[in-house]
Amino acid sequence: MQKLSILSACFAIFLCLVSNRLIAEVSDDIELPDISDSTGTFISPREEKELGNAFFRNIHRQLTINQDLEVQSYIQSIGHKLAAHAAPQQSPFHFFVVIDKNLNAFAGPGGYIGINSGLILATDSESELASVISHEIAHVTQRHLYRAFEAASQLSLPTAAATLAAILIGSQSPELGQAALLAVQANSMQQRINFTRSNEQEADRVGMQTLVKADFDPNGMPTFFERLQQNSRYYGQAVPEFLRTHPVTASRISDTRNRAEKQPYRHYPDSFTYRTIRAKLRVLGSKNLDATRRYFLTLTEQGTPEQRAIANYGLGWVALKQQHFKEAQKIFSKLQKTLPEKPTLHIALAETATESRHYPETLAILKQARQRFPNYTPLSTLYLSTLIKTGQAQQARQEILPLIHSDRQNPKIYHLLAQAYGKLQQPIESYRYLAEYYYLTGRTEKAIEHIKTAKNFTGINFYQHAILDQRLAFFIEEERILKLGR
Repeated sequence: MQKLSILSACFAIFLCLVSNRLIAEVSDDIELPDISDSTGTFISPREEKELGNAFFRNIHRQLTINQDLEVQSYIQSIGHKLAAHAAPQQSPFHFFVVIDKNLNAFAGPGGYIGINSGLILATDSESELASVISHEIAHVTQRHLYRAFEAASQLSLPTAAATLAAILIGSQSPELGQAALLAVQANSMQQRINFTRSNEQEADRVGMQTLVKADFDPNGMPTFFERLQQNSRYYGQAVPEFLRTHPVTASRISDTRNRAEKQPYRHYPDSFTYRTIRAKLRVLGSKNLDATRRYFLTLTEQGTPEQRAIANYGLGWVALKQQHFKEAQKIFSKLQKTLPEKPTLHIALAETATESRHYPETLAILKQARQRFPNYTPLSTLYLSTLIKTGQAQQARQEILPLIHSDRQNPKIYHLLAQAYGKLQQPIESYRYLAEYYYLTGRTEKAIEHIKTAKNFTGINFYQHAILDQRLAFFIEEERILKLGR
């Protein structure tokens, strides 16, 4: 595996390539820092992308990444809306949700930005959530991770990605099998990645510009900061990771408040999707569904008709998680008839039918909904999964294969394709795509096992044999280097 001696220029170089466009984008409000390349070496877009992908795989090793289709679709949509108004970068941004009650958000290489579910639930408005995401985007576009890449410059790609992941999420997982080694590397790099006060203020200023351009309430940023600071006295020793890496100071609050007040006042309503996503995350992360049910019950008699609808939506999800399928179906059906223009309610009905194993009913709901909302990705993905369950794997396979080429880093697509090939009695292809699924989710050892299993089937052709050999060699080499830690 080639050493990443060029990592030190990672963020500095690719942003330098578009420096004129960046300056035009941010106008006179902010200047990009002049960070020279200490190695004089250029990192290619491909290498920068590979590092980001490796970083994301390591995040899967250490954290629970959200697999809910609607949650993922929402965080991607709000993230890309903000990124479209930020300074451009060569690698596209990737936004994802970590299922964790703790407050945290972080930006990694390759434009990967993670948001904890606990932080989403801690926001009181969509603009508050957008302010956190825009702040993390600014850390990327302003090259604040530069020094971390310089510190990792002599490590191999797998080890550099693992070490950066360990630092950025604030833990070194023993599940990696190399916790001690990572701890040493992380400790030597920690001071290089901690954001300085000037980094934070710059990310606030640039993030505020992005927030305004993307049509979110600029007051969301200081309001969220103020609440974090007010609650900090209750944390004791358990200070949230977000406050460790992004310390909130009085000057930051004052600065963002002054900037927000310069903008003309108007109302910024939260989207229906933001509210439903928060309700769903509250249920999905609940350790006491009865208490969660009582929480939503208290809200059913309060607020606007839409707010009461969201409370009932939450009750529907509690009923579904408790396997009270008839109750869930009744709640979601009533909501869907009241608000037929909301695709999330069609999905709720379809997921209720799926959980109760009424797959033909699921398919009927999804077929109708897809005609009405053809561009809503969660509907399409759930539809493909239901096709496989209802014995229509061949049709599902034909629709999934093109998605592999357009979204190669999406584990869900590989998992669906593996299921389709399994139903079609093609175990070699099924195990092959399952191996890719495990690799993308950071479980390289299981990927190796599945490739080996695929190679043991009879009837393997020359083309399959060549692909399996190539992937097996690649997986084994990456796992070897990661264990060596260099």
